[in-house]
Amino acid sequence: MSLLHEAHALAPELTALRHALHREPELGLDLPLTQAKVLAALEGLGLEIGLGRGLSSVTAVLRGGRPGPAVLLRGDMDGLPVQEDSGLPYASAVDGRMHACGHDLHIAGLVGAARLLAARREELAGDIVFMFQPGEEGRGGARIMIEEGVLDAAGERVVAAYALHVVSAGAPTGHAATRPGPMLAASASARVTVRGRGGHGSSPHSAADPVPAMCAMVTALQTLVTREIDIFDPAVVTVGQLHAGTAPNVIPETAEFAATVRTFSDAAHATVRTAFERTVHGVAAAHGVTAEIDYAEQYPPTLNHADEAAFALETARELLGADRVLEAPQPMAGSEDFSFVLREVPGAFVGLGACPPGSDPATAPMNHSAQAVYDDGALPYAAALLAGLALRRLASPASSSSLPLPQSLRLSP
Repeated sequence: MSLLHEAHALAPELTALRHALHREPELGLDLPLTQAKVLAALEGLGLEIGLGRGLSSVTAVLRGGRPGPAVLLRGDMDGLPVQEDSGLPYASAVDGRMHACGHDLHIAGLVGAARLLAARREELAGDIVFMFQPGEEGRGGARIMIEEGVLDAAGERVVAAYALHVVSAGAPTGHAATRPGPMLAASASARVTVRGRGGHGSSPHSAADPVPAMCAMVTALQTLVTREIDIFDPAVVTVGQLHAGTAPNVIPETAEFAATVRTFSDAAHATVRTAFERTVHGVAAAHGVTAEIDYAEQYPPTLNHADEAAFALETARELLGADRVLEAPQPMAGSEDFSFVLREVPGAFVGLGACPPGSDPATAPMNHSAQAVYDDGALPYAAALLAGLALRRLASPASSSSLPLPQSLRLSP
């Protein structure tokens, strides 16, 4: 029986786990209910379990039957502060919280991979680290787990790391995509406070109005992107918040705006940050006001190692079928803290379709939407793909992407 067929046999229990997780989403780094569900799902698999100190993580190590290196598989666990509007019978029972990004599928898929691999323990020439991670949504949980030793949990540094992310739109269920190099963008946020001198709206000459200065800054930042950034190493600067004033005839003392910045290389990020700060302060000086910038770097770009991306593509083609796997032509501007893992060890991040049957992937609600719906049918594909990556990597630790997949992993004719 192929690995994928075995994963399909696990579908009922993985679906039940996913629904239980979906009903009780938790946010940030403290996920006690989610952690308890993961521990219960892993019980009896003979794994070495470690719990996080600064967050509700679970690190589980599967010892193989033969000596060899260690490989890491990761699943993130936190939800989002979104009021669910999906209409699902297992919709979130917690007001203002939702698994809107599909992390409940990541957890259940990683549990499925653990079950598939534990059943093959004696075949494994090495160990597997299962990284169940809180705090991906802006809290940097991966970085904290690295600091707490997840990459060395098996006793030595893992030689490769893999993760996947489901999408509710853009790809049918069970279709996978990845690429070498940039897969996702770096992210940063900037909050700017423009300080002027308040006054009456009828006499702007007697005040120092921060509002037109703020508007000029927003326009200048868009020009910055089109005139200072290499189009072949792109950047995105989006201003999503503007706040100023309390009445139409009052010139306020301050005005504020906030922006998100996305780049695909460290060099582009450094250029954007320098130009952002220069532009804001220059426009402020031109308007006779001052500006304070709170610029926070969040996640670096998610950069797939070229050999590991090729390896992941070939493994996915063998497991899922060549017609279901695509080398992505370009990266996406979302961001991910698996990027911290890929800065430490080789690996790859893979996208997996989970658009429900009957929905058009081109128009279905996207990740983070209150209406986002993910197909439970993606769970066997997630479990099989994660397990297959680890099995094949341990089958030849110094492997290239041209190595054959073990027969037990292949699709049946």
